[in-house]
Amino acid sequence: MPEDVFALPVVRRLDAHITLRRVGALPVVVVTHPRVRAAVTLQGAQLLSWQPTGEEPVLWLSGATEFAEGRAVRGGVPICWPWFGPAGRPNHGFARVLPWTLLDAREDDDTVRLSLVLRASEQSRAYWPHEFEVFARFTLGRECRIELEARGDFESTAALHTYLRVGELDEARVTGVDGPYVDKVPEPPVDSNPAPEPDGIAFHERVDRVYTRPGDVSLVQDPAGKRVVEVRHDGHSDVVVWNPGADLARSMADVPDNGHREFVCVETARVSRPLVSDPAAPTLLSCTLRVVPDA
Repeated sequence: MPEDVFALPVVRRLDAHITLRRVGALPVVVVTHPRVRAAVTLQGAQLLSWQPTGEEPVLWLSGATEFAEGRAVRGGVPICWPWFGPAGRPNHGFARVLPWTLLDAREDDDTVRLSLVLRASEQSRAYWPHEFEVFARFTLGRECRIELEARGDFESTAALHTYLRVGELDEARVTGVDGPYVDKVPEPPVDSNPAPEPDGIAFHERVDRVYTRPGDVSLVQDPAGKRVVEVRHDGHSDVVVWNPGADLARSMADVPDNGHREFVCVETARVSRPLVSDPAAPTLLSCTLRVVPDA
């Protein structure tokens, strides 16, 4: 997303500090509230930016990504649904490349709340035969909460694929994530159950792990950025920790040179244990982000 997205022309005002604008070919809801700046695309209901007042931007977004209809945007918080990874086509599901409908946009003195919905359509049925409604809800302020609710009669897998900006990848660590995981770097993937890593997960090479018995809170330690970002997981069965490393990043057209050194992904997920929705019981997956100053 261009750094001047908050200065782009306003297409329509939705509330005092909430506007609809356009980035490339994509409509985007832009928040310029006294407490927070943020942006969410209508395609994919994807959070592109979240920046509490007085903080540096929390999310990473590729400067090489295309804001084109039907093309996935690299960075922010893509919604991976109704499958995670290469279980179908497109990779990580169709929810992130289809247009969603904005249901509500409102604010108070401290927060902005956005609600969007994606419903079954001819477009979705080309990928997946089920009838569904899936809602994305954002509460944006000093904290950022993202909720994904799926209604219908089906099983699905999902992830809130959070790209978190770091000052220096070699110094960054992810703590609060231990236990067994599926290591997806080898081909085929292998199960691993190592001893706890008291210093946290480091990123000196490619990391692609699905932790299958994680806790509820992960911490991204960012010494170069002088902060810690807390990721609180709800409704999850897994936490995915990912960075492509130098070799894979060079093959990714939407990651600029050395762009992989600017982020780590810590994803709230339901992979090993699918979400089971039925008409009487929708399923909910959510994460909450909070910036903790580095003492």
